[in-house]
Amino acid sequence: MTAEFPRAAALTSRFEILAETPSTNDVLVAAAGGSDGWPDLSVVVTDTQTAGKGRLGRSWQSPAGSALAVSVLVRADASLRIDALGWLPLAAGLAMTRAVRGALPARTDVSLKWPNDVLVGGRKVCGVLSELVVGATPSVVVGAGVNITMTEEQLPVPTATSLVLAGAEHPDPDALLEAYLREFFALLSAFRATGGDAQASGLQAAVTDACGTVGSRVSVELPGGTILAGVARGIDVSGRIVVQADGSADLTPVSAGDVTHLRPR
Repeated sequence: MTAEFPRAAALTSRFEILAETPSTNDVLVAAAGGSDGWPDLSVVVTDTQTAGKGRLGRSWQSPAGSALAVSVLVRADASLRIDALGWLPLAAGLAMTRAVRGALPARTDVSLKWPNDVLVGGRKVCGVLSELVVGATPSVVVGAGVNITMTEEQLPVPTATSLVLAGAEHPDPDALLEAYLREFFALLSAFRATGGDAQASGLQAAVTDACGTVGSRVSVELPGGTILAGVARGIDVSGRIVVQADGSADLTPVSAGDVTHLRPR
């Protein structure tokens, strides 16, 4: 790995740069339960991830040096209840949305897609995946992968994009990572200060404001294969997207599912 990260590293308690790894999440999950006691807010980063993990068991990889993969270790403590940990990937998604906006100041179409994608012009530039580590001190490893310099030919799917394709001429990985970590750690600090209360900390409102899913027509593939189609009306205090099904006045909270944004009818 050729990039250096002095500004990002200065924000963390432990910072490890890997030349290449199958998955930064796997590295940090193993470290979280290891004997050397990696501290809260430890970070692992690489620009060459060969077996990254996505939601619903999907796997992906990117050409060497074209994307940034970063994982953050968050230790649960008395200020962060177990039942509040589901907000961490949403907080990370919000933080990366803000960081990408900073890297693309001319774009007004950077948004968060519930629960954990960052979109530019409706195309995915970043995904977030969190994993719970059970142990004496429960922890969450929050991973994010953001496409930096990928060309159209290198994109994993046609609905993806990269910072360069979205208009960033010379993206600075250290500046992007610093912005992401600074935003994420600030959101986490406020969240912890309220005992993991998303409403009191302002996290629920901030995520809702940045979330392009809210107000959109969506199709949600629920666990088991059932399809829920309707309009996303908001995000509740548990971090669930609330959908008003077509032809119904009822609101259905969804905690897990594959969401597709649909064109308005």
